[in-house]
Amino acid sequence: MEDIPLLDLRAELQALRPELQQAFDEVLEGTAFILGPNVGRFEAEAADYLGAAHAIGVNSGTDALVLALRAAGVGPGDEVVTTPFTFFATAESVSVLGATPVFVDIDPVSFNLDLDQAEAAITPRTKAIVPVHLFGNPVDMDHVTELAAAHSVVVIEDVAQAFGAEWKGRRVGGFGVAGAFSFFPSKNLGALGDGGLIATEDPEAARLLRMLRAHGSTQKYRNEILGYNSRLDELQAAFLRVKLRHVEDFNEGRRRVAASYNAALDGIDGVVLPTETPGGRHVFHQYTVRITGPAAGRRDAVAQALEDAGIGRAVYYPVPVHRLPVYADAPRPQPTLPYAEAAADEVLSLPIWPTMPDTAVDRVADVLRRALLG
Repeated sequence: MEDIPLLDLRAELQALRPELQQAFDEVLEGTAFILGPNVGRFEAEAADYLGAAHAIGVNSGTDALVLALRAAGVGPGDEVVTTPFTFFATAESVSVLGATPVFVDIDPVSFNLDLDQAEAAITPRTKAIVPVHLFGNPVDMDHVTELAAAHSVVVIEDVAQAFGAEWKGRRVGGFGVAGAFSFFPSKNLGALGDGGLIATEDPEAARLLRMLRAHGSTQKYRNEILGYNSRLDELQAAFLRVKLRHVEDFNEGRRRVAASYNAALDGIDGVVLPTETPGGRHVFHQYTVRITGPAAGRRDAVAQALEDAGIGRAVYYPVPVHRLPVYADAPRPQPTLPYAEAAADEVLSLPIWPTMPDTAVDRVADVLRRALLG
């Protein structure tokens, strides 16, 4: 029986191969490999898709976070409220700027930042709040913008896993000062290498971000501030232009697979299915269940059973960020965050991609069911 990978990019890339090959050939023919025409065109097309005034292509999703935070004025002595249940880059981007990430617990249903606890964590030193639309599930951005306005802090959205997700009909990434996107190949909109994007409504922020990505200059050899070498690659921009034309179909495909999983796994004791936040449109970058209840403590055994059956699986994330070694010697003790810590012990991400057949979904569900009964 053929293995089922966690993610199968082959079908997507095979279907797009003629368009991708044409894009490659055009870049090769044009020889404008750094900040060429495809970067500008992709930025305009992405801004239009997102409903943003400006979009700035950068080297990676991590750089998108760093540059967005810096453009918002985050620096030494500042505090930034964020989630401990996400990829390290979210907090790392705060720390490399000399600011302090302040971790608060998650909502146990959505896995997203608990916004009541986030508000309680705001102090006079708080400069920003960074909500993460985890696994493609949007945060309640009405609540985020309200608390930010009430406390005069800026909002930087981490949209690395949620390209195309929506909050009340509006695509996420444009609710704060900036939204930071990743185009890592496994993302809903993935490049064929690294890439990132920052969306913003603020023309001055856009001007500063374009300077920051190019060594702090708008004119060659006229550097005005200390910046970075963080330009979206021309070839990746060309590939992303192709894939952007199809991203809505891909996202709908992921939602279809998630619905099939929901039907196949419904009623299995010990499995808590992911939910869509009311008011949001989940794009299922990951389909993540919890192994809990009567199956509590058996997540790793279930994961091993899937692996033994040739089925891909992953744990996002096995260690909450506040428990990583890098923060073990932080100036102030890290808090106990029970929901994030419980999630790290219980979550299990199952295979998902836009064209995943229902037969594969049924097989994953069957193996999962048998593992819980065994």
